[in-house]
Amino acid sequence: MPQLSYLEAIRQGIWEEMERDPGVFCLGEDIGIYGGAFKVTEGFIDRFGPERVIDTPIAESAIVGAAFGASLTGLRPVAEFQFMDFIACAMNQISNMVAKTHYLWGAPAPLVLRGPSGGNVHGGPFHSQNPEMWFVHNPGLKVVCPATPYDAKGLIKASIRDNNPVVFFEHKYLYRRIKGEVPSEDYLVPLGKAGVARAGRHLSVITYAAMVHLALEAADLLLKEGIELEVIDLRTLAPLDREAIVQTVKKTNKVILLHEDTRTGGIAGELAAIINEEVFDDLDGPIVRITALDTPVPFSPPQEERFLPQLGQVVEKARWLHRY
Repeated sequence: MPQLSYLEAIRQGIWEEMERDPGVFCLGEDIGIYGGAFKVTEGFIDRFGPERVIDTPIAESAIVGAAFGASLTGLRPVAEFQFMDFIACAMNQISNMVAKTHYLWGAPAPLVLRGPSGGNVHGGPFHSQNPEMWFVHNPGLKVVCPATPYDAKGLIKASIRDNNPVVFFEHKYLYRRIKGEVPSEDYLVPLGKAGVARAGRHLSVITYAAMVHLALEAADLLLKEGIELEVIDLRTLAPLDREAIVQTVKKTNKVILLHEDTRTGGIAGELAAIINEEVFDDLDGPIVRITALDTPVPFSPPQEERFLPQLGQVVEKARWLHRY
């Protein structure tokens, strides 16, 4: 299978869906002639034309409103945000219209809202956030956070074909740093199904997006000490794969919840509640959270490093939990 970057996998997934279905189109700031801020849509306008690759004004609320309206007519818009931080400008459209339409009057809204999120690129507080939980808390939306090229392509294709609105977070740190095997034939990765990124028997790390790779790096180091980590990649935060969460805790009896999002209100709190409700008696140690700090994302590289979860934290917490 060919080796693709995380970015190229997403790019191919959207391209293939536009080839497959003439109802799929893209819109967003600078996605046409410029090819997108990170070049995800480079070359799209030459192949599909300006009617299906639409450059928009810098107006996120208008982008979502146009995409939402188009989805109600049976089209399948894929709307790009240059940075997911600025999806906040469209919160009213997303929260009070896009998310609620199916509940209110049964209308499917097959649109994808996608864009780069995440830190470790020294982008500062306005270009480095992980705002996924704003939407996980909003019933009616599906929230996707892929970690690998294989999953990124399969999930973007599944998201475009889904009849529900999907918010698709692409971790910008992974765009060109991560490569992996991706099939050339058509395939989907189902929404709401977690994956086992690494099997292990001593303790579980439940995580998603860029932190999957941090957990795998920690697992490599700890294996030299005889400690086997099982790494669960959630892939989607809404819907959550509760069965995968329960099964890994039953298997290892100890769990670390790891995410790049800030701690308060992060998905780790919900995961801890699920574990407490479903498999409390299977635990042989306390639930451990490793998250970012409850501050804005710093611009200064040393401060950003302090803000984000680090490899040493995961290794030390895993050692402590293994001894517990």
